[in-house]
Amino acid sequence: MRTAAITDDASLPAIPARKRLTLVEREAQILAGAIAFFSVHGLDGQMRVLANEIGVTHALLYHYFPTKQALIDRVYYELFEGRWKPEWEDLLDDPDLDVEEKFTAFYCDYATTVLTREFVRIFMFSGLSDHYITDRFFTLLRTRLFPRLVRETRRYCGTVSRKQPSVQEFELVMGLHGGIFYTGVRQYIYGQAGHATSQAAYDAATIRDRVRSYLLSAGVVLASMTRKKAVSTAKTATTGTPGSAATTRIKPAARVAAPARRASAPLKRPPEGR
Repeated sequence: MRTAAITDDASLPAIPARKRLTLVEREAQILAGAIAFFSVHGLDGQMRVLANEIGVTHALLYHYFPTKQALIDRVYYELFEGRWKPEWEDLLDDPDLDVEEKFTAFYCDYATTVLTREFVRIFMFSGLSDHYITDRFFTLLRTRLFPRLVRETRRYCGTVSRKQPSVQEFELVMGLHGGIFYTGVRQYIYGQAGHATSQAAYDAATIRDRVRSYLLSAGVVLASMTRKKAVSTAKTATTGTPGSAATTRIKPAARVAAPARRASAPLKRPPEGR
């Protein structure tokens, strides 16, 4: 009869005691789990399911984040606003740097820092739901990035103006920025990186090509806008606009005086009959 071997408990490796996380560590664990969860399930994912996937109780999740909105706010800061670097603004504001060089340097760092799988997917999910994250991030871009891109593009093209960006200028900037972002969409949404390595779309040569094509296009468009404005100004100076001092008024043609009517001779009375 076979007998079970008796193993000495002392020979078994000791099971390490489970480390008790600090409050900061636990919050970081929940936040990292929430970012991964929302990047897969979208921002409409349920908190109870999130707690189960992270491995914490539903009550503990709400202890750290009293509402789902509070958790989404933290995700936004951690993944979007918190990754924005103030030194990017210093780089774009430096008047001694070549415009093409500074744009290329900025977008190389921006793409590798910001355009992660979680960033791209959560950004797209937000755009398909309540726009909360997309609206906040575009407000940041309109305040801290797009005006600098327009200003430096004008400088590159030899244009000095403090006017608000025209529709053409804004669309050109959105084309540049959107083209950089699309490399992340193609990779993390469509699964079509199109390159041998996952980071090839973010290398300096690829981004420099995008920046260079943008600046060349901007030069053509701004030159065309300048020519059209010059032609319009010349026409205004010649014909003027209604109500302006420069208007050349055309005097109505003088009426031709009608010839004086001759005084008619008095009619002679016929002689009375005899």
